Amino acid sequence: MSDPRLDVRKTYKLLINGAFPRSESGRSYEVATATGEFLANVAQGSRKDLREAVVAARAAQGAWWSATAYNRGQVIYRLAEMAESRRDELAEHVVLAEGRSGADARDVVARSIDRIVWYAGWTDKIAQVLGGTNPVAGPYFNFSIPGPSGVVAVIADQDSSLEGFVDSVIAPICVGNTVVALASERRPTPAVLIAEMTATSDFPRGVLNVVTGRTDELAPVLAAHEDVDGIDLTGVDASGSDDLARSAADSIKRVLRGRDDRDSLRRLRAFVETTTVWHTIGQ
Repeated sequence: MSDPRLDVRKTYKLLINGAFPRSESGRSYEVATATGEFLANVAQGSRKDLREAVVAARAAQGAWWSATAYNRGQVIYRLAEMAESRRDELAEHVVLAEGRSGADARDVVARSIDRIVWYAGWTDKIAQVLGGTNPVAGPYFNFSIPGPSGVVAVIADQDSSLEGFVDSVIAPICVGNTVVALASERRPTPAVLIAEMTATSDFPRGVLNVVTGRTDELAPVLAAHEDVDGIDLTGVDASGSDDLARSAADSIKRVLRGRDDRDSLRRLRAFVETTTVWHTIGQ
C-alpha cells in the first residue's frame, strides 16, 4: 500500500532583524539540486526587504560593537556549537547544492565550523594586532585603535555555498560590524541553515541579516545603498564586480574584491577603521 501522505516541502525564508519573514513581495523561486532536481522553494527578496535589513543592521551595530570582545567571541563560538550539532544536515545540503561526494561535503562542513571558531578567537586579539602605540615627540601618548566600519554588505560566493558564505559574513562580524548578506542565488540553502542557527546561538537581532533572491536584481541595490559602509564582492566575478564597485564608490564604501588566502588577515582588515587618540602623560 502506498503512503498517502504528501511531503511537507519547506519554503526557506529570509533573516531580517532576528525574524524569519517571507519576502514582502510575496515572491519565491525554486532551487534545484546540482543534478537539476527540485530541492526547495526559497523566498525571493525585494529591494524593500534589503532596505529593512540595512535598517536592522544599522540599529544593531552600536550595541554589537559596545559588547566586550570576549562576549562577541562567545556568541560566535556558540554559532560553531550549533553548526557542529547540525553538521550532518549541513553536509547533506552541501551535497545537494554543490554536487560533492558525502566525504567531500563533510570536509567542507568541518572547515566551515573550524573557520567560525577561528574568527571567534580573533575578537579579543584584533586590537592588539591592528592597533598600537605610536611614537611622538612630546609628553603625550598616541594610540591607534581599530574599530568597525559599520554596516557591511556581502554578496556571497555563488559556488561555495557554505564555506565561502561563512568566511564572508563571520569575518566582518568578528571585528564589530553588522552584516546584510545576499546568499548564493543558485545554492542558498546552506546559508539559510546558518541563518536559522543564529536564532538559538545568542546572536543579537540585526547583527546578521540574510536575504535570498536574484543577484542581478539585488546586488546593485546594496552597492548603491548610502547607509551601507562596506561591501564584500569576493563572491562576484571580475566583470560583475567592476560595475558594483563603481556604484559603491558614489557613497565612498570600503570594497573588498578578489579571492584571497583564507588564512590571511585580509578579510579582518578589510572593514576596520583606525582611530588615532592622543592623551597627555600624567605626572
